[in-house]
Amino acid sequence: MNNYTNQTPIQSFNEADRPREKMLLLGKHAMDDDELIAILIGSGTIGKNAIALAKEILLSVNNDLSELGKREIKDLQKFSGIGEAKALVIAAALEIGRRRQFSDARQREKVTCSRDIYEIMSPELIDLNYEEFHVLLLNRANHVLRKAQISKGGVSGTVVDAKLVFKPAIDALATSIVLCHNHPSGNLRPSQADIDLTKKLKQAAIHLDMHILDHLIVAQTGYYSFADAGTL
Repeated sequence: MNNYTNQTPIQSFNEADRPREKMLLLGKHAMDDDELIAILIGSGTIGKNAIALAKEILLSVNNDLSELGKREIKDLQKFSGIGEAKALVIAAALEIGRRRQFSDARQREKVTCSRDIYEIMSPELIDLNYEEFHVLLLNRANHVLRKAQISKGGVSGTVVDAKLVFKPAIDALATSIVLCHNHPSGNLRPSQADIDLTKKLKQAAIHLDMHILDHLIVAQTGYYSFADAGTL
């Protein structure tokens, strides 16, 4: 959206750049925080579109959604263009997010061994006829914060970008991660590419002060654990 000014009406954006259309096209995970808030508030004010107004609100809390969730309705109404109705929508959305976080914490799966990883990931990978690469993001207690699909490819492999592997981990403030991909062929033996990628990612994790607990290869015949095999 670099070609647009704060005054540019969102209706004048290219369709793929409008928050609602972008979410429909690319999904909620592709959205920036300001775009999500822009959807909540619906419209901006004179001389300031909804995205610019959302950026202003986020800037007031240093782009910290947790801090924004602590703001009272009257605090939100201090922004020009945010009346009581819009302030209530923002506050309600952030409160739902807070409650979901606590709900997720109660239901979080914990990784204690390679079998736990297999049971968590196999339902998503075991029946695919093409390769996908995923990561599990873990907190300090090895509870799963969330899963993230990094890439998907063909029968014989998928391209994995190291930057995309660690971005969701950094965003989630994960302490450690588990690498996981499937072999549609059923062959559990890691390829040389699998071995090289594991070494590359392990080295990168060191510089990010992050730990790779395991790399699991999943197939219908079972699984291969780099950690169990002593090859991590």
